[in-house]
Amino acid sequence: MSTEIRIRPFVEGDAPQVRALFIAVNRLLAPPDLRDAFEAYFTRSLAEEIDRIDVYYGAREGGFWVAHSGDLIVGTFGLERAEGQAMELRRMYVDPAARRAGIARQMLQFAEEECRRRAIPRLELSTSELQQAALALYRQAGYLLLREEVVETASNKTVGGGIRRYYFAKTL
Repeated sequence: MSTEIRIRPFVEGDAPQVRALFIAVNRLLAPPDLRDAFEAYFTRSLAEEIDRIDVYYGAREGGFWVAHSGDLIVGTFGLERAEGQAMELRRMYVDPAARRAGIARQMLQFAEEECRRRAIPRLELSTSELQQAALALYRQAGYLLLREEVVETASNKTVGGGIRRYYFAKTL
């Protein structure tokens, strides 16, 4: 794989690779006792968001981007409007075969720059206890922990099932 990574807006032709990456990454995260909860989460997230990216993010004053190396999508992330003067970072995933190459850091920097370009002074995000590398990245990048909670109820943003989530923000 080429080491040059480019980030560009999502186009409809990206949908199959984005869908596959979403499922692959989340299946790797799924603890054995929560496999059924994760499968229900995939079904809901695909229907409400991943299989309708343009509509979903467009309705939320946001956008969705892919990181690619040649024709291969190696990462994804979205931004949607949050409360007040903030955007929320969503769906930041890196292909497991492409990890440890700085792709997540590049995508996070791109998201921050996009917020600045839009004159949005704050970026918010959340991640779960299952994503230790993401927790470390966000802390290293200057994100401040706002709160943590154990999420029992599933949505298109959370699996539920008693997984601890961490909520961060950064003033840009």
